[in-house]
Amino acid sequence: MSSLFLIGTTASNLYLFRKDFILSCRQRGIIVYTLISEYNDEWIEKIKSLDAQVLTYNLSRAGLNPLSDIKSMLEIKNYIKQYQPDLVFSFFTKPVIYGSLAAKLAGVSNIVGMIEGLGSPFTEHPNGQSFKMKLVQFFQVSLYRVVFPFLNKIIFLNNDDPKDLIISKKIYHRKDSIHVLGGIGLKLEDYPYSLWDTTSNISFVIIGRLLVEKGIYEYLAAAKIVKLKYPNTSFKVIGALDTQNPSGLTQQELNQVIQSGIIEYKDFTNQIAEELKNTSVFVLPSYREGVPRSTQEAMAIGRPVITTDVPGCRDTVKDGINGFLIPKWDVQTLANKMIYFIENPEQINIMGQQSYLIAQKKFDVIKVNKKLLSILNI
Repeated sequence: MSSLFLIGTTASNLYLFRKDFILSCRQRGIIVYTLISEYNDEWIEKIKSLDAQVLTYNLSRAGLNPLSDIKSMLEIKNYIKQYQPDLVFSFFTKPVIYGSLAAKLAGVSNIVGMIEGLGSPFTEHPNGQSFKMKLVQFFQVSLYRVVFPFLNKIIFLNNDDPKDLIISKKIYHRKDSIHVLGGIGLKLEDYPYSLWDTTSNISFVIIGRLLVEKGIYEYLAAAKIVKLKYPNTSFKVIGALDTQNPSGLTQQELNQVIQSGIIEYKDFTNQIAEELKNTSVFVLPSYREGVPRSTQEAMAIGRPVITTDVPGCRDTVKDGINGFLIPKWDVQTLANKMIYFIENPEQINIMGQQSYLIAQKKFDVIKVNKKLLSILNI
């Protein structure tokens, strides 16, 4: 293999989550062309610093205009015709669909898609799914029925997703094409293990895009309960708005959360390791995930985790060992588990050490990339 196309969406996501994969490919002498649809000069330069080529294309991640999506597909096809890659490797829903279709139309023989989570259309909400999300799911599944039969490999991060998508929806696919990676992994030295300072006040943090389905409202509601009993406890929220996601918080909703005074808010930051080091417990009451990167980061640093017993999240926590699994949407149980750490602070470092050991075993990017490269036959 001499070259590959890596098709994603946002430049920041591609750099942060594909950096080590790109470097591994470059070390093997493979030319990597990265295709991105949301970017600025800073992130483009960061990708180029990996000795990767950057190509930009137009794509609306949340748009429902089929003509616009077809135009995106043709744009990708033209790039493929021009550069003739040996492998087209796409990730996230629209790139997997339209990037793979473009590769097929361009005559590429080696096409791989990675589904890093089934996303909003497959995520249950407490009041049920909206008609719009049901419609989006229908169209996504219909398009997967077209694409999956010709994909050489279909990679998932957890064991639940292929069951809920391919098996449940009876989507035809090539024999032995399904693979489970188990998490994209991270460079552990970037998230050095550290003991929590037992002289500090107890603090909790949630990190990620500000989406309803990440459990931001459950986190806030639980924080209110805990604050009544332990007012010195701090609750942090770190993450940016995602206005293209249909379940993303609006600026007005974010302002209301901040004005409540319950939480300390910080926008997206490159200092995640430092933020986690200065926090006692990581919390992610998500409705569904692939395998959450933020949880892996917290575990590597040595922090216990409170998360939901749902696809993806349950792959990170051994209940009662390195944290707690709670039922989704259960605010009271979430608050109770937070209070457990406040009343038993010695458990923070005890469970945090177990998080660290699990991260070393499961989420070391060197091990993960070795597995991914093997799946891709690189």
